[in-house]
Amino acid sequence: MIPTVADLVAIGRAAGLAAVGATEAAPFERTRVELEQRKAKGLSGDMQFTYRNPDRSTDPRRTMSDATCLIVGAYDYQRELPTRPTDQPTGRVATYSSEDHYASLRAALERVAEPLRAAGFAALVLADQNHLVDRAAAHRAGIGWWGKSSNVLVPGIGSLVVLGSVLTNAPLRIERVAEVEDGCKTCTKCLDGCPTKAIISPGVVDANKCLAWLLQASGSFPVEYRELLGDRIYGCDDCQDVCPPNQIRRKKPATQSDEGAWVPILDILELDDQTLMARLGRWYVPDRDPDYLRRNALVVLGNIGRGDDERTGKVLTNMLAHHSPVVVAHAVWAARRLSRDDLLGELAGSNSLDEMVSAELQRPVSAVA
Repeated sequence: MIPTVADLVAIGRAAGLAAVGATEAAPFERTRVELEQRKAKGLSGDMQFTYRNPDRSTDPRRTMSDATCLIVGAYDYQRELPTRPTDQPTGRVATYSSEDHYASLRAALERVAEPLRAAGFAALVLADQNHLVDRAAAHRAGIGWWGKSSNVLVPGIGSLVVLGSVLTNAPLRIERVAEVEDGCKTCTKCLDGCPTKAIISPGVVDANKCLAWLLQASGSFPVEYRELLGDRIYGCDDCQDVCPPNQIRRKKPATQSDEGAWVPILDILELDDQTLMARLGRWYVPDRDPDYLRRNALVVLGNIGRGDDERTGKVLTNMLAHHSPVVVAHAVWAARRLSRDDLLGELAGSNSLDEMVSAELQRPVSAVA
């Protein structure tokens, strides 16, 4: 027997989804145009994801040629922030990455897919992939409205959700849903609250300025945004933290798995490649290269560390002798930020430095007060 949309919605809610909706598997034409326009303007930076192939990511039938509809779900991940450790400098992890919330979302969507497969139809779970623009699907399915932060906000819940879909070729009856009313109205707190002003207009983010993306991008971390990065080791929640719908809700208590909200910086910088990737490899790491995790950790250390701490001095010494120019360059910046220029002796006198390292030695740096 073919399940109905109502059946699938009920299954999704019972599996832990905060909101479930359905929409036809037609192309998201407006989203495709917007992706192409923003890519042409350079607003995507080097980001690939759904920007890589807008024709594909905005047309579900490029993934399943006979697809008929999408069952879209939102998983609410908002939690109380656990207590911050105080035994060493710790980096802050954005709430959406403090644990693998997508695993919970996918598990719930798999529950939705099961009765469709049992009835003999294809049912493919899509979440956080370049196959589909999840937010466009959620908006058209009536899950929520497009916020000025570019996130989708679910009524009564807010934007602290991860989104995904079940793409199927089952002949489900899809009722056209009314577009969710824009709850942002005249509010601009997300635009005003972005530390780098990356939200350049309502709903439009310049990835070249977005801290969350810059932490995932390759190369040197932009000098102009290093101090603004503060203690963020992965992701940035600022536009969501100031969003009124996210503030009025009572958050769920933190769980043991939420301890991933804080990352010990010195521990991270002391780990070998294999152990480091085993611990943090589920994050988006450029080229799967652990040196980019070290790069980010060094910028954080330069912002919140203490130069007179013995362990910090040893870590910086080791990073300054690292084989990767990316690591050494950011270790130079961190050392100078922490007034540990005394550690730079051998580098400063070398005539065979990488250009990135040489630039860091010559660039003015404001020391932490």
